[in-house]
Amino acid sequence: MPNVAVFFGGRSSEAEISVITGMYAVNLLRGTRYRVLPVYLPPDGGMLLGKWKQVSDFAHPVRGTPVTLCRGCLVREGGRRPSERIDVALNCCHGGMGEDGTLAALLAWNAVVSASPGVAESAVFMDKRLTKLALRGLDIPAAPAFGVTEEEYAASPDAVCAQTAAFGYPVVVKPARLGSSIGLSVAHGEEELRQAFSLAFRLDDGALVERYFPGKRDINCAACRLQGEVRVSACEEVFSGGELLSYAEKYERGRGSACPADLPEAAAAHICSCTRRLYEAFGMRGVVRADYLLVGEGVYFNELNTVPGSLAGYLFADTLSGVRDFFVALLDEALRTPPVQKEVIRTGILREKVFSGAKGCKRRGNFV
Repeated sequence: MPNVAVFFGGRSSEAEISVITGMYAVNLLRGTRYRVLPVYLPPDGGMLLGKWKQVSDFAHPVRGTPVTLCRGCLVREGGRRPSERIDVALNCCHGGMGEDGTLAALLAWNAVVSASPGVAESAVFMDKRLTKLALRGLDIPAAPAFGVTEEEYAASPDAVCAQTAAFGYPVVVKPARLGSSIGLSVAHGEEELRQAFSLAFRLDDGALVERYFPGKRDINCAACRLQGEVRVSACEEVFSGGELLSYAEKYERGRGSACPADLPEAAAAHICSCTRRLYEAFGMRGVVRADYLLVGEGVYFNELNTVPGSLAGYLFADTLSGVRDFFVALLDEALRTPPVQKEVIRTGILREKVFSGAKGCKRRGNFV
């Protein structure tokens, strides 16, 4: 029976949501042909392996066995008990170093096959400023925006406010590397703008100032790769009662959603096409969810989640058993097409007595 390590938690403002997604995946995968290894990443660092059953197990200080990753295994602290082999990993960490490519790189370095997106796409789409560059290269429309660093704002807040006024109100101010609507504000004037920057820079050292569209609609579309084929979900509309789709509406007392969304055929086709183009351009694996804004007949890309809530299983299946089958299919696909390790060249230069050439590295005494 292959082992799947499900990673969740982390040092992130979205860590609590990550616990919900992680335990959702853990409990659905239990009883399948995979043996589940739940791996919790505490906010103060490290990894814990445990036998947790439900989300409430994390409402108090969490107990588990400290482990580290080493050469495809989870090694228990002290090495007194056998290590656990990882056949495939599933990333359920929302935000922070769980979603920005750090965990993906750690898994790759330790030769762990992952059923989740890789380093490049995770890093690019975690940072909303880098996302804008990627969209421009792929000719995918996005809302006009500009980036501001905490250092720039601290040095000249009046200049940033003037730049925003010239850009035009209302605007949305977003922390550059957060999700789940945390830290987002709509500003209609300078006083609200300064408050928005104060909030954003409490949470991140970069912010994005983006055009706000009154009356916009929030549309989601997910993509994955199964049996070597990229599959795109139907479009979902998430309903909001305020100017922005808030954290509370997403996770606590929302107004719900509709899938498939009631959209013009051309808009739905364009959203699905853009989602597919992003997925294929980055050669992604696993499941991602792209979020869009529908403004009249115009479609604007908003952001891409490489670790979407509930791993977007609900966009590919109508029942819990269907979602379970979807998660198993993601794991099967990862094991069917593991990354290929190409040849690594060894030049033999370290055996030479003299280093010379265009790079200017020459042996002089014992300097190198």
